[in-house]
Amino acid sequence: MRKTLNSGRITLADVARESGFSSSTVSIVLNEAPLSRYVAANTKLLIKETSKRLGYRPDAFARSLRRRRSLTIGIMVFDISDPFCTLILKGIHKTLQPTGYLPIIMDAHNEPKQFERYLEMMLERRLEALIIVANWLFVDIEMLGELEREHIPMVMVGRSIPIGSMSSVMVDNEAGGYAALQHLYKLGHRKIAFVRGPMKLEDSSERFDGMMRFAQEVGLKIEPQLIVDLPNALDPLSGFYEGCRLTNQLLATGKSFSAIAAFDDLTAFGVVRTLREQGVGVPEQCSVIGFDDVPHAALFSPGLTTVQQPMEEMGRIAAQRVLRGIDALGEDAQAAGNDGHTRLVPTVTVRESTGRQRK
Repeated sequence: MRKTLNSGRITLADVARESGFSSSTVSIVLNEAPLSRYVAANTKLLIKETSKRLGYRPDAFARSLRRRRSLTIGIMVFDISDPFCTLILKGIHKTLQPTGYLPIIMDAHNEPKQFERYLEMMLERRLEALIIVANWLFVDIEMLGELEREHIPMVMVGRSIPIGSMSSVMVDNEAGGYAALQHLYKLGHRKIAFVRGPMKLEDSSERFDGMMRFAQEVGLKIEPQLIVDLPNALDPLSGFYEGCRLTNQLLATGKSFSAIAAFDDLTAFGVVRTLREQGVGVPEQCSVIGFDDVPHAALFSPGLTTVQQPMEEMGRIAAQRVLRGIDALGEDAQAAGNDGHTRLVPTVTVRESTGRQRK
């Protein structure tokens, strides 16, 4: 006859009473302890079936206290509304999902002080690793020093900073800039305007370096009057509005151009918006190419041709890196250091915003 169970949460003791085995045996089986290999297969099966039937869930908090581990991984984003984050987070979550680690997303809202506060909270709660999804916000390296001293595995996605224990995963921006201009050139465009990123942002200079390298190889003349820069800003979404403003500025020069290479997709959306408002057909009169391939790029009208960052892959690699770092910590606290810096090669995704230069 079944015994009456406690009316609240199902405990290990409840499973023991229902299955007829001792609490220690049940604990060994359900926690898959090393001693479980000595427990008979039929016993394991009965205990697990009883546990499932009763709806027993292990107390993760109590388990973490016993093991002195939190089994949590921090994911710091500077602005979760930034479309750049979406696919990266997807790659991170898909990789962590089969593991026993709980991802905790922290949104710094583009505030350095909030970023620093979250790092303090992370240390207090013994998070086991940190993934930072970087955007335009400047990262004060000193803020990460304490995590390095605690030997917490860290990976930065989207940027690389000179911290010995922090590895990075990012796109090869120079190769992407090269590919963007090459695409426009192959379509017959020779008079091309450029909306570069903020001057202090390394991504911007690298992308433009790639474009200039291609221009030198083919002897393409670049007009200085057709080069404009996004202002330094903490809000990545400001790129759309600045793209609108700077496109009007390019049109006001009176210089003719048949294509615009934009720093990123949000900027390209603003470029297209203004061109259309000014009666310039895209791509009939002016082609536009972006950079990133955020989810909205395919839904935009016209569909945006862009340099695709493999963002989901970047997230997957970052998650794999911190998992390896945690495993290394289990063997040697000094072993979970820098796992290297990876630069992935981007590709051009061709859609309707670019077309052949018309004679």
